[in-house]
Amino acid sequence: MTTNEIISALALPPQARIDQRVPKKHLIDHGAVTATDKKSISEGVEELLWVAALKPSTVGVPAYEDAERQYLEIAVLTLALRDGAKAGRLRELVHRAIPYPVVLIATDADGLVLSLCELRHAQNEAGKMVLDGEVQAARVPDNAIGEAFRESLAISRLPNADLRQLYRGWMDRLTTLEAGSILGQWPGEREPGERRNAVQVIRRIDAELADLRRLAKDETQLARRVELNLDIKRRSAERTRLLALLG
Repeated sequence: MTTNEIISALALPPQARIDQRVPKKHLIDHGAVTATDKKSISEGVEELLWVAALKPSTVGVPAYEDAERQYLEIAVLTLALRDGAKAGRLRELVHRAIPYPVVLIATDADGLVLSLCELRHAQNEAGKMVLDGEVQAARVPDNAIGEAFRESLAISRLPNADLRQLYRGWMDRLTTLEAGSILGQWPGEREPGERRNAVQVIRRIDAELADLRRLAKDETQLARRVELNLDIKRRSAERTRLLALLG
């Protein structure tokens, strides 16, 4: 899957296109938290491009604002990373550096990752927006699941009551992609929040199972090994139950 294929799938209105390069200095000044971040940006970023600005005047979708959040604009950006770059951290820094919710299309040596994250008003700094939760990211595979995901991204196929609903529509599509990657096929309709929670728990269980299996393999005491294997069975059963919530 290529960057251009994802951009084309979004079906962005021509009047929303910007296609301007974002200097690394902006990312360093507004996204970097530590000296290590600054070095990672300097060494790991090949190019950051602001592709489009989706706002009421360019996409025909009303803005949204409440006490915690404002959606005056959605930014679509592409990020090209060099080999060896700290991909996850650099994606997060881009989301931190841009004062609008970002649809980020990032490419690295392993392929393409799409990431999104909501923003909220900072509690102690008027006018500043900060990340609201973890960055949601998923790699887009070159297979039937990736193709189904790409076909689901068009603005015309998403909720459009306001810009927040539009953005959350893309977040729901990303959750569906994560569910499809776990199931091995594109899943059917499901309530987004329920599916999102199931995906998060399954990811956690998978990490725990990997640790438990490693411990069980190395354990020399029989009683402890039995205990670990019972824990593996319990968590595997919970994972199986949650799979039903993905489809």
